[in-house]
Amino acid sequence: MKYYFVFIVWLFSIATGLSQTQDRLNLVSSRYSTVIDQKGFSSIQPVYSHKGNTLSADSGILYEDEIGRQFFEAFGNVVITQPSGTVIHADKLHYDAAPQVATLTNNVRMVDANSVLTTNFLVYKMRDKVGTYTGGGRIISRGDTITSKNAYYFENTQDAYFRNQVVVRTPETKIYTDTMRYNSAQRMTYFFGPTNIKGNKGENLYTEKGDYNTEFGIARFSKNNLYTEETRFLKGDSLYYERNAGIGKAFRNVVFVDTLDKFYAYGGYGLYNQADGSITMTENPLVVTVVQNDSTETATATVPDSTSNSEISLQETETKQAAKTVETRSAETELSDDKLVTSDSTVAVLPKEKARVDSVYLTADTLFSKLIPLKDYKALDFKLDRDGGELQVDEDVDYGDDDTLFEELVELQDSVITTVDSLKTTIALEEKELIETEDPKSITLTEKKPISPRNRPRSIPVQETEIEKTLRQDSLLRQQAVIPIGGEVDSLMSQAMTVAQTPDTTFNLPKDSVHLDTAQTRIVKAYYNVRMFKSDLQAVADSVYYGMADSMFRFMGNPMIWAEGSQISSDTIYMQLVQQRLDNALLVGNAFMVNAVQDSVKFNQLKGRKITAFFANNNIDRLFVDGNAENLVFSVNEKTNRITEMFHDRGARIKIKMEGKQIIDYITIRKVDQKVYPFKLVTQENEILPGFIWRPQDRPKSKEDMLTRKRGNSEQTPPETEKVTPPSEKDVNPPEETVVKEEIEG
Repeated sequence: MKYYFVFIVWLFSIATGLSQTQDRLNLVSSRYSTVIDQKGFSSIQPVYSHKGNTLSADSGILYEDEIGRQFFEAFGNVVITQPSGTVIHADKLHYDAAPQVATLTNNVRMVDANSVLTTNFLVYKMRDKVGTYTGGGRIISRGDTITSKNAYYFENTQDAYFRNQVVVRTPETKIYTDTMRYNSAQRMTYFFGPTNIKGNKGENLYTEKGDYNTEFGIARFSKNNLYTEETRFLKGDSLYYERNAGIGKAFRNVVFVDTLDKFYAYGGYGLYNQADGSITMTENPLVVTVVQNDSTETATATVPDSTSNSEISLQETETKQAAKTVETRSAETELSDDKLVTSDSTVAVLPKEKARVDSVYLTADTLFSKLIPLKDYKALDFKLDRDGGELQVDEDVDYGDDDTLFEELVELQDSVITTVDSLKTTIALEEKELIETEDPKSITLTEKKPISPRNRPRSIPVQETEIEKTLRQDSLLRQQAVIPIGGEVDSLMSQAMTVAQTPDTTFNLPKDSVHLDTAQTRIVKAYYNVRMFKSDLQAVADSVYYGMADSMFRFMGNPMIWAEGSQISSDTIYMQLVQQRLDNALLVGNAFMVNAVQDSVKFNQLKGRKITAFFANNNIDRLFVDGNAENLVFSVNEKTNRITEMFHDRGARIKIKMEGKQIIDYITIRKVDQKVYPFKLVTQENEILPGFIWRPQDRPKSKEDMLTRKRGNSEQTPPETEKVTPPSEKDVNPPEETVVKEEIEG
């Protein structure tokens, strides 16, 4: 009886002491309690309160150390409820009352207003409301599932910091990184190291510093950024991306590459549209197209005869021979009978060397490129014929016996459809799906009120096997995840550029309707102040349109092209590549070719309503000038390097056959009018053809010059030709005739 009385007094004193101080655990209720060796207090189904928090379990032991610090060990169905409504479940609890630190193990589950945390080991500082897990864990927040080896969770700010093998799964994306901060209230992720964000459509965002909103799909990156989608790459110093709109914006040092189309572009600003694969470049944009050079020498497109004085010297004997040839050929009425002379079959053919790669650089104020369905593409078909095709019959022109120049030529109406596209088949990149344990679904949690000390809290049933299963699967997921380690951007861009710069001539247009329904093609548009540079070809224009389906450039708005010493101009210029090689060019409306003679003192000139050129090994193979064709050439004595005479040829068509850089056949067809002027009779009135223009100052001299300098005013009056004193007999041997020689058909 005495011992029972002592026990009751001791129990009462402990309960009274606990109730008198908030710093000590207070036993609210228990099913059964007993003292253990006068050092501890054991209870069955105890409920304790401590500074507004309640702690309950199937069983527990409360004890103190030598200096009076309280500790609580709880076992089975451990539940901690905080005033904020946060509830923590576990199988085991070690609670240090003084600092309010709870260490929970096995099947730990922490639930607050926005998220659920599960792990097997959690240290939770209840005073600071900071939780830490090591060895693996998961947080599910409003549709986002995050797993990592280590994490720190701050309940007050709803921020979580994750370290080591971090994997985030949302309904639209998967994120792989090694260091990340996540705010559950705003659904914002912040990255501090190499990170991949993979979308369900195959797109991938890479960065080493930035943030991403998982709710709205908005990304802002600022270090080593790269966007990839199928065969397309977009890189910039800063990157902005909206997943719902499918829009990506890159700033400073922007690079866009499409390895399938062999297309890549640079600029200071780039706007990418995921819907049509379009890219808009500004701030010194630069588009690069890969072509092939077959010739072993530097490829040239020198204008023959009328534009290259160094190749042909029309002396008196050659002029007579050409006139006889023209007289004979002009008598033929059928164009099909005019066969171009071929080279001698006995000439040795040099072995063909390996094709070399060249690049075409294109810049403008704005560059735009997009993908369109191949079935919607209507290619331009000019029905060009390497034999010249049908001759267009014009009204007879009375040249007369004087030197009156032709009336101004009528411009050829351009009936070409301007909407062009290019071919590209869509390649889907298959990504290996990692094992997922559950679909990340939104979790709606109701805020729980603090549990009354008089009522024992009801434990939320937790299936031990379910949490262990998810943690084990998360561990397997992290092991299989490919976490970026840095340097991926340089490696991927290097590989992409290598592929884009390698010409591919094996692709053929799909012919069956099934492939046409899905195939796509790329087009490129350049607006305002267009400049183009190639090692052997340069051009300027107001705008350019390029379609990859037929590999045709369309130069519009005062276009002008230079090839070595030649200048080419027209109302519209079409230039086509076949298998990455220059194949043909068409000048429509006021077509004009000019070549300077002796440092721009005089100019060889070739003009017509239309000029058609065909190329072989990037050199002109044959040339057709149609519609009041005119050719004006200055002949130079090779020994004295003096101009001796001027040859003026007019007709319905002029046909020129080239081999290398040499003319092997020259034909004038119908309405032939040829004149040879001794140089002393050349005047400022007859030394230039109507419509003559010469603007070497607009020619891009290099890729750097093309990017930094725009063309001048395109309007220009013909320059005044310098007055040249006729050479004396000591300098040249003048022709015997002192009057103009005329040879007119018929």
